[in-house]
Amino acid sequence: MAQVDKKAGLLRKSSASRKPLKEKVVLMYDEIFGLEDPAKNNPRFWEELFLMKVNLEYLEGKLESLDGDEVMKIKDNINSLFHNCIQALAEEHQIKVVNALQTLCALLRGVHQRNKSTSGFDIINMLMGFDKAELRMKALMESLDAQLCGDRSHSLKSLCFKLLLCLVTVTDNISQNTILEYVMINSIFEAILQILSHTPSRIQHGYDAVVLLVLLVNYRKYESVNPYIVKLSIVDDETTLNGMGLVISQALSEYNRQYKDKEEEAQGGFFSAFTNMVGSMFIADAEEKITVHTNEAILLALYEAVHLNRNFITVLAQSHPEIDIVSTPSVAAPTMPIAPLGTTPPSLDMLASPELPLDPNLQTSNLLITFLKYSSIVMQDTKGKRCCPLLCTVATDQYANSFLHDDNMSFRVNLHRMPMRHRKKLADKSLPSRPLVCAVLDLMVEFIVSHMMKDFPMDLYVRCVQVIHKLICYQKKCRIRLHYTWRELWTALINLLKFLLSHETTLLAKYNIFNLALLVVNLFNMFITYGDTFLPTPSSYDELYYEIVRMHQVFDNLYCMVLRVSTNTGQWKEPASKVTHALGNIRAIINHFNPKIESFAAVNHISQLSEDQVRSISLNVRKNVSLTTLSQDVLLKEFSTIS
Repeated sequence: MAQVDKKAGLLRKSSASRKPLKEKVVLMYDEIFGLEDPAKNNPRFWEELFLMKVNLEYLEGKLESLDGDEVMKIKDNINSLFHNCIQALAEEHQIKVVNALQTLCALLRGVHQRNKSTSGFDIINMLMGFDKAELRMKALMESLDAQLCGDRSHSLKSLCFKLLLCLVTVTDNISQNTILEYVMINSIFEAILQILSHTPSRIQHGYDAVVLLVLLVNYRKYESVNPYIVKLSIVDDETTLNGMGLVISQALSEYNRQYKDKEEEAQGGFFSAFTNMVGSMFIADAEEKITVHTNEAILLALYEAVHLNRNFITVLAQSHPEIDIVSTPSVAAPTMPIAPLGTTPPSLDMLASPELPLDPNLQTSNLLITFLKYSSIVMQDTKGKRCCPLLCTVATDQYANSFLHDDNMSFRVNLHRMPMRHRKKLADKSLPSRPLVCAVLDLMVEFIVSHMMKDFPMDLYVRCVQVIHKLICYQKKCRIRLHYTWRELWTALINLLKFLLSHETTLLAKYNIFNLALLVVNLFNMFITYGDTFLPTPSSYDELYYEIVRMHQVFDNLYCMVLRVSTNTGQWKEPASKVTHALGNIRAIINHFNPKIESFAAVNHISQLSEDQVRSISLNVRKNVSLTTLSQDVLLKEFSTIS
């Protein structure tokens, strides 16, 4: 018989000659929502209920239509439904198990949806009875654990994850979900790890497992001892950690692929051709910003794994062939009353990660490269608030720094760059293979250059400069002479100072700009004082001095500004005075070189010196500059104070 109205549970609408015909399962739901025990006149009521296909729309809609008082009137029947669902999970008959899982999802979501303002304890009482809650939840978690660890079908395990995700996400704030206290007591951590360590299970359920794990890790993270945090921090099984890394890498790769597809689609359309025909003068205004929703859950999972587990750092560096796998629709999962979290998980073809023949011309990749590409996308729109803390953690770790700076681990990393009118798009093929630290520095420089805007992201800028500082400290400590275009970094930092000066009044009303200025000036002090230990060649020093002298007006203006603020009483007096002191080395260089350059120009009757001429003067007189040698401890103290 044709379906007429699923939500109302009708198989046939009423007419003049016939009564409306309802599904049998809907009639049974109506008995549950009555005041009498539905099993009173039918001892096989619950057994029959779980043999029939669940009408999720009707059940959830009926629950949402009841307020707290109405639910309490039928509390015993709701408690019985919850209890019998748990009992059905132990059945050998898979149909009963599937229907019980779906019913539990509808029950959880329906009760929570209408009673959002109700306390967690009252919700527990409505669902299972507070006096029996501990026993019921113990039985539920044990059943789910057995289903996930046992030899069950993938579709059934998928439903178990959907129920767990539903249970975790029924409240807007996860820490206000009181039911999760029972999930903390009855841990399913080992079941999650088993899924991640077993390749077929990881392919099918890895994404849900990682999302569930990171949500549980963040339950009352700073309020009490979370057993999932403790257990995640001590995981040392290589297979499990690699499995988690693969899930995260493939999810981020899928995001990067979707963005690349949208980018190519935008560039190849009629609108793009039209703008090219009209002329480049209108392109900057006409370009539409490509938007792809960020996958916050997976990014948070990566942050927690790196932050909590020391062993996960090694997963970041594991190389694998980089290929563009065309996404295909995954096998349809059973319908569930739960909205997807983040973006669409990667397809099963991607998760399978088939072995490929090694090709010397095939570019290799790893999780860190994938993350850097992802960061270059999301940081274009200042959505990279979780990227910078993760990069700070990586830049601080000794092992991570060792492979970041390893010359034997060179990669070609194609970062996405924000379209800007004053620069051309860099061709991917022109990128050389370099140590990964170069890509991290490129990402930081790109952020500095592209986010000097009215809505200034101060926190991200501070984090960005701190990442650069941590990397340079490691290079100084290990005397690593990185062949990098440092000039781009110096130019970006000077332009940042120039931006702060130009918008002093506006920015000071919102932020302490002197902290950021101090970080930037101290970065220059690191180069000036310790550059001989990590700059690649002696000529690099000449380039540094040239940039400082060439842009001396910016530093002069900064000194005048901080001197003015520090000599007046006000809230910025102390931070401004720190910048005044930190500018000592830069001012010494400027005051020493400017007279020499002016004298050379006057003697040789040159109105404007070339870069080579300035650098030759620099080479001759640089040794005579009297500089203040700031210890690394002092510089580290300044950076740690601000962070």
